[in-house]
Formats: sequence, structure tokens, C-alpha cells
Amino acid sequence: MRVVVLGAGFGGLEVTTRVSDELGDGADVVLIDRTEGFVFGFSKLDVMFGRTTASEVLHPYRDLVKPGVRFVQADVRSIDPVARRVETDAGAFDADVLVVALGADLDPGATPGLVEGGHEFYTEEGAFALRDVLDRFEGGRVVVGVTSTPFKCPPAPSETALLMHDHLTERGNRDRSSISLVMPLPAPVPPSPDASKVLLAAFAERGIEWHPGRLVRGLDPERGVALVGEDEELPYDLFLAVPVHRAPAVVIESGLAVDGWIPVDPLTLETSFPGVYAVGDVASVGTPKAGVFAEGQASVVAERILAQARGEDASAEYGGTGLCYLELGHGNVAKVEVTFLSGQAPRGGLQGPSAAFVADKQAFGTTRVRRWFAREWPSAEATPP
Repeated sequence: MRVVVLGAGFGGLEVTTRVSDELGDGADVVLIDRTEGFVFGFSKLDVMFGRTTASEVLHPYRDLVKPGVRFVQADVRSIDPVARRVETDAGAFDADVLVVALGADLDPGATPGLVEGGHEFYTEEGAFALRDVLDRFEGGRVVVGVTSTPFKCPPAPSETALLMHDHLTERGNRDRSSISLVMPLPAPVPPSPDASKVLLAAFAERGIEWHPGRLVRGLDPERGVALVGEDEELPYDLFLAVPVHRAPAVVIESGLAVDGWIPVDPLTLETSFPGVYAVGDVASVGTPKAGVFAEGQASVVAERILAQARGEDASAEYGGTGLCYLELGHGNVAKVEVTFLSGQAPRGGLQGPSAAFVADKQAFGTTRVRRWFAREWPSAEATPP
């Protein structure tokens, strides 16, 4: 049984690891991604705020040495979900089972004025470039703004505002600065009222202006203002953006997408095409677009693939639970666990915040790098957070 996995993020890495661990050399898995390596979402903020370096947080796919798995670095040119055939610039691949885990593409150019007058921190390139920008920034009006929905990792804008406060404070620039956070959500983390309450208290304590239920529709770089909602304006000296998210063009062109994303069975992650699954940010599952949810979905898909390989009926179903770590600044981290079940209101809990959870967050990354890449991380030479 040939399994072809498109995308080597949380979802793709988890599927291939689970199948390889079970079948070893008996697996026949091709993992395809256009990039050279994997970066955790939280690592982008670590680089951006000078906690570590870009080279330390990049996990090269060349380190993937898994029985029965072949990694191919290539751009996906077309997907035929009926034939389960994929065309890439490294050739064509036919699959018995196809797993689409291509994530969401980010489009800063879709927001007028953003490329000319602001900075986005959701791509690796954007976040890494901001390290030097923040190093030179001597204070002023900072706006952290979301430009569209849905967007990945809903807590990240809040974390960025809080870490920006710490950054300016450490450099002695906070007194001559303001920080505003613009989000389309009614609360920072709607599924977890406790997490939202903690964040709102942190904003109030640090003098961060909170603008809920609004999107940034554009920037006017000449006047230095962000255009917010229908008719509001926020002046800025530094604008940090969550850019527009879209399904990759190759997914839209394949016929897999409906209303911009791939619809799947929320329990099995199956698409409407037999033998084709979709997981993570590219799929419409009813959960937030975040790596931990992609990982959980991928685990279910892997179990269903393994059942098929054993000639058994597949029974694994997705439970909709994910746990993420929330940076509160001042060296404190909280743990937020949320469950999304079809037809039910999401429910979430909060642990912390606490300095003790910094080690938990580190362990989250360390265990996955060990499982996916068979190496230790961070290295002995890494800059401590």
C-alpha cells in the first residue's frame, strides 16, 4: 500500500512517523514538502524576540531517516483526488492512500499597504526578519493586528503583544511606547473563558489596548495609520500583522476545497474522495488551525491507514482535543486544553500561568523532535529562552 503525504508539518510528520513505527521497512510512504525543514510556530516568536537563532529552530528534513519513508523536496503542481495522483516538479506519484496536509498559505499582499508599511510575523521569513527590526526599534506606537479569518494559532497575537511589552521594557523604551491589539474575536481565546480572563488582566496590567471584534482592512503607510473595521483608524510606528490565510492554490484547483478549505468527516478526517484524507490547517474540521490539532488528526489518520494495512476495519475517530502553551510574558507560561466536538460548544480549561510550565513547553518541542527527527533539541549551544 503506497501512502503519499503532502506537507511535512505537524500533520505530515505525525502520519509518517506513526506508520513507520508500526510497519518499519514494510511501509511505502512518500512525504513531500517544498521547504527544507520544519519550524515550530512558537519558535518563530523565540527568534523574533531574540531568544534564539533561526538556525537553531530549523529542523532539516534531510535528518528524516525512517524505515519505509522517503522524503521528497518538491513543489506540488497538481492533485487528482479521483485517481489519487500527484504531479510535482520532482515527478508524479500515485497513491493508494493520499493525505493532504499542506497547511495554509499566507498572503501579506492581500491587505492594502501591508507589504509597504508593515511587517508580518506568521511566516518564517517574516518572523526571522523582525528580529533585526525589533532590535533597532526605539519605541513608539505598536499595533498588533489580524487581517482576516480564519487564522492559525489564535493565541499568537496576544502572546506577541505581551512579549512586545517585555521587549520594550527590557530596553527602557516602554514608557514612550503604546501597544494595541486588534483581533476579530470577542475574547482573546473564546473557547477558554479562564484563559481569556487571564489575558485580559495581563493586558490591563501592562497597559495594552485591546480592540476586540475588529479586523485590520489595510494600512495607509504615508499617514502611518491602520484602517480598522468600517471607519476606525489607529496610528502606528510599528505594525505587526497576522496576514491573510488561504488554502494553497493547488488545493483550490484540485476540486478538493469547498468555501476555501477542504471539508472532511470530523471523526475520520476523510474527504469526499475515497482514499483521500485531509488534516491540519488546510481542512475544515471545526477546530482551530493549530499544530496540536493537526497532530491529533494525523494520529487518527495513521491508525486508520494501519488498520487498512492489517486488513482490519478502521475504528479510530478524532476527539477534537488539543493542548497549547500560552506565553504570558514575565517568564510565565500557561497550558490551555480545549475540546471541540461536533454539535457541542467547545470547552476549555487553563493551568497556570507559571514559570514551571516553561519547562513543559520545552519538553513539548523536545519530544516531538526526538520522535520525528531522531535527534535531541535544543542543542547544547542553543541560546536559553
